[in-house]
Amino acid sequence: MIKVLRLSFQVPEIPFSKKNLRSILFNLLSNAVKYRSPDRDLEIAIRTEQSEHFIILSIQDNGLGLDPNNINDIFLKFNRKHDHVEGTGIGLYLIERIITNAGGKIEVESELGKGSVFRVYLKH
Repeated sequence: MIKVLRLSFQVPEIPFSKKNLRSILFNLLSNAVKYRSPDRDLEIAIRTEQSEHFIILSIQDNGLGLDPNNINDIFLKFNRKHDHVEGTGIGLYLIERIITNAGGKIEVESELGKGSVFRVYLKH
């Protein structure tokens, strides 16, 4: 269960396919829940902001995190970093394809044992 959910929306509307935006949000939020740390309550922050060329959607959690040395391949098809949770390893691959096909990009910062931040850059 999510203990803390922080929302900070600087952009009132995201002009993007509802179906695809729903897929992006569902995948990133469900991953935050699936890969939460058993040692602390789950905290998630969702933010939007605008830059010159992009609307930036970021989702931050305090979950298990990822080893920064192995972070470059998390968007590859069928790649899984934590095997103790059910999954196919296709979710991040699919949303990365959705985002890049729309002219955007996705970045991740993570620290093992501390959590992750996914930043989705959607062209506007």
